[in-house]
Amino acid sequence: MYKNMKLGLLVLGLAGCTASACAEDLLQIYQEARQADPILAGAGASKGAAEATIGIARAPLLPQLGASLGYTHSDSRSSSISPQPVGNGDYALVPVIGNSQGRSRTAQGMLTQSLFNWGNIERLRGARESARGADANYDAAVQDLIVRTASAYFGVLTADDQLTFAKSNEKALAKQLDQAEQRFKVGLSAITDVQQARANYDSARAQTIQAQNGVDTARESVAQITGRDFGDLKKLRDDLALDKPSPDNLQAWVDLALKQSPVLASSQYSLNAAQDNISAQRAGHLPTLSASLVRTDTPSWGSGGRSFGDSTLANIPGNGWSGDTTIGVTLSVPLFSGGLVHAQVKQAVYQRDAAQDQLESTRRTVIAGTRNAYRAVLAGISEVEANKQAVASAEKSLEATEAGFEVGTQTIVNVLLAQQAVFQAQSAYSLARHQFVLSGLQLKQAAGEVSFKDVEAVNALLQ
Repeated sequence: MYKNMKLGLLVLGLAGCTASACAEDLLQIYQEARQADPILAGAGASKGAAEATIGIARAPLLPQLGASLGYTHSDSRSSSISPQPVGNGDYALVPVIGNSQGRSRTAQGMLTQSLFNWGNIERLRGARESARGADANYDAAVQDLIVRTASAYFGVLTADDQLTFAKSNEKALAKQLDQAEQRFKVGLSAITDVQQARANYDSARAQTIQAQNGVDTARESVAQITGRDFGDLKKLRDDLALDKPSPDNLQAWVDLALKQSPVLASSQYSLNAAQDNISAQRAGHLPTLSASLVRTDTPSWGSGGRSFGDSTLANIPGNGWSGDTTIGVTLSVPLFSGGLVHAQVKQAVYQRDAAQDQLESTRRTVIAGTRNAYRAVLAGISEVEANKQAVASAEKSLEATEAGFEVGTQTIVNVLLAQQAVFQAQSAYSLARHQFVLSGLQLKQAAGEVSFKDVEAVNALLQ
């Protein structure tokens, strides 16, 4: 009984779930995109790789400790003929045969420490600048994901509205075609009215098909970011506040962008790293100083003997041990490397110049993007208001034209044109509303301050 009651409550819950209540919103889509977007994941991986570069650059400046263990086995034999005394002052040539075996084990430990290497110091500085640049790139990727997700989300809403308007237009034109055919049958209109109505109806059907394809394409853009399909999306509410940017000053937004744009910061860090690289390459002309401590232990053991003609000496065992400790300081002075250092410095200077030019290009792009986004927000306010009024005017014009057509003062062509004007005005109004919200996000992105709070603020505009 309990299971049946539970199932009944579930069915009632699903039945009471309206399309708006069950629809997904921007916040849900963004949270999934944050976990699944490959572009952001790639930026995170690049950030981790750049941070690892700091450890790679620091390693040559830290102590280096190594150990080795070697084992040697030797087995040698020799033969020769040498004169040996035989008495009475005479000598005889006697064959001499010798053999020996020996083993040794060498254990060595080495500790080295760089005392001065300007090239490695500069490489460490450059690695830190590159890591800061990667951090800035990741911040830019996070902000870009917010805008990309919102653009894709509102792209779906716009496409859905276009499909709704297209279907409404198709339905209205189908009604106009039916009326034209009926009036033609009773002799109240010419065949040209029927043909004109049919042509407009066929065009509306084509627009509906195109709008449906636009919906599918827009939904695919969201799925590309989140990695999954989704259901209905919440719409933008009707009472949209048309607020101006805060602060309401163009130069203030430009100054803010120049101060905190992550894209611009990344270019600046790249320039700093390029400058450090020049110093690192010039260090190829400078001396380096290092210290070392080496300890070597070598125990050995073996045996050997010799035979003189018919006389043989027994093998004589021999064991030994030696140990050495060496402490030293090494000064290396480069004299000539075939022009390598000069060429590397020249290359680094060109790379620095390229980074400087890229910084200037990025600065101008940030300024232009901020200005355009600011103007887009202001223009969007007027555009939304104008398109809202255009929809109202188009609808009133259609009503008047249809009334005139009923009494014979308007032609079917005028009615069809008025109907088309309503469809175009509704489409433009929907696009203007969505673009106004996006322009606000794009302005904050250009200034480098768009954040999760902005996603929540935009999400509050949905219903």
